[in-house]
Amino acid sequence: MDFYDKLKSKKIQVSKTEDFGYDLRQKWEAAFASHLSPKEKRQIFLHDKGGASGYLWHLFSYEKRKCEKEEQAEQAFDKQYKDTCLIFFQHSDEVWMVKGASDLKAKDLLMTDGEYADLYIVDRDYKWTFVVTHEQGWIGPFFCRRGK
Repeated sequence: MDFYDKLKSKKIQVSKTEDFGYDLRQKWEAAFASHLSPKEKRQIFLHDKGGASGYLWHLFSYEKRKCEKEEQAEQAFDKQYKDTCLIFFQHSDEVWMVKGASDLKAKDLLMTDGEYADLYIVDRDYKWTFVVTHEQGWIGPFFCRRGK
């Protein structure tokens, strides 16, 4: 069972669309990393450059924004009120809209792999984000509320 089917099997209402991942990654960067200069973004490899993969979550791993980490991040996400959320990925342009997401828990998102390994989830207004990295057990996950 793939990740998408796993979510649907939990009776979570999820729909999939193509071609909007780039747009959501740009909105995420504007919401959570706008305080960084272009030079600072290069220094933390926020974007792909010269064969080195960039990751938006470097914002947190390089400690350029305060956030909850690891178990505290999972707990914060589990406690966060969730109605409609967007899930998008570092290496895919798929976007998944999750409605009625109150039962969505961190453990539902932690076992992703392949193109879904670096996962970002936000509310529709980008007030908070939960990030799962491909470096599970070493780096992340992260939870951040905008404005904190």
